[in-house]
Amino acid sequence: MRDLAADTSGATAMEYALIASLISIVIVTATAAVGSKVSGMFNLVSTGLK
Repeated sequence: MRDLAADTSGATAMEYALIASLISIVIVTATAAVGSKVSGMFNLVSTGLK
């Protein structure tokens, strides 16, 4: 039972999972923000070409 209580490898894996999920949230948010700006720019160019 003491070996199980002293084992911290699960905690380390959980920390890495939390860090990875936070990084993925930042990437998704940044991609959404840049995507809307790029879409607006394409619309502006499209209307300029008509």
